[in-house]
Amino acid sequence: MNVSFTDLGLCAPILKTLSNNKYEKPTPIQAQAIPAVLAGRDVVGLAQTGTGKTAAFTLPILHRLADGKYNGKHPLRVLILTPTRELATQINDAIWTYSRGLGLKSTVVIGGVPIKRQQRQIAQGIDILVATPGRLEDLISQRSVSLDKIETVVLDEADQMLDIGFMPAIRRLLKLTPKKRQTLLFSATMPKEIASLSNDHLTDPVKVSVAQVSATADKIEQTVVHMDPGAKPTAIFKLAEKHPGKRIIVFTRTKRGADKVAKRLNTEGIGADAIHGNKSQGQRQRALDAFRKGTKLILIATDIAARGIDIPDVAVVVNYDLPNVPESYVHRIGRTARAGASGLAVTFCSPEEVKLLRAIEKVIKMPVPAMNADGSPMAAVVANTPKNVGKRRTPTRDGKPAKRRWHKPRGEGGKPAGGSRRRGGGKPKAASA
Repeated sequence: MNVSFTDLGLCAPILKTLSNNKYEKPTPIQAQAIPAVLAGRDVVGLAQTGTGKTAAFTLPILHRLADGKYNGKHPLRVLILTPTRELATQINDAIWTYSRGLGLKSTVVIGGVPIKRQQRQIAQGIDILVATPGRLEDLISQRSVSLDKIETVVLDEADQMLDIGFMPAIRRLLKLTPKKRQTLLFSATMPKEIASLSNDHLTDPVKVSVAQVSATADKIEQTVVHMDPGAKPTAIFKLAEKHPGKRIIVFTRTKRGADKVAKRLNTEGIGADAIHGNKSQGQRQRALDAFRKGTKLILIATDIAARGIDIPDVAVVVNYDLPNVPESYVHRIGRTARAGASGLAVTFCSPEEVKLLRAIEKVIKMPVPAMNADGSPMAAVVANTPKNVGKRRTPTRDGKPAKRRWHKPRGEGGKPAGGSRRRGGGKPKAASA
């Protein structure tokens, strides 16, 4: 389908801004969602990050707001809810870029920064508020913001808001908005809780589905390296040395793990920053800015950075720890191979994580090619490893099965006949309550 932004019916100032920023043709989700939003329809969009969905909802919203300008103080007409501070900031930056010449105002309210400044910005009058649910509820409780004139609500990355535990807050906030409103819901996956939210709060929505979560980008070269957990610190150091001058994102399962990897790389003279929920907003933003500018080429992150963070020219994504949720693998490696570029995704897999790897392969519907730690192909890697992981092996002696120790026959109730033997002697301890 050969469609231009002009064909979608956007106003001249927005078209001029898009042209100045070298945006020539809409992505598939933009081509499908923009006409529906312009028509005032509710929309459910199933799409991953990197598909252009931010523009899919911001462009038509800006067009509609520009048609109904207010004199004097701007009433709050659009609410955009996101799961993370970084994504909220990124969406607000996009709004500022696309709204040049329209006379519209927006601001972002997130945790980790002074609330007084946000209260002053809201008091001056804004058209669009981009917010994380927690900070928005704080502002509402202090009567700093009202949602009674909201015309459009956007729920972005709804499934991640579910994972973080924001769903009760989302439902509370939606109840504070007018019943007659436009609601746009975007999610990478559609678990039953999100489907229920859609059924409860959206009216006859247009459904748009682009790039299912199980699909990984064709230009991402994926590989897994099997190793013991203790080998991972050395492996990440060697990988960084192998890709000098390239941006690398490393994903860990825990905040503490992210800090440990960053500390190890910095000790070895390789500049790296960690980004996770325990970092202040200032620390997180400085880390992202340094990564974007290239002053620090390695970013260590928990899954908080896996979605919605559009960082150009990421050459390598490393799964230092495998994610517990298989779909997170797709979001992680999607940080590379953006805008038509190619990329590399390397996964470090310890024996305890093989089951997680198999779950990922089931989701992406393909095996991840295995390599040795030195980068050489590892043909038929442990195809039967899952059967052996966690199982006790028969002890051997000189290559032959060792003789089993004789155990005293057990008496009634499963207790050893003749009393219990304990190392160190003495009576068995009483069971604690």
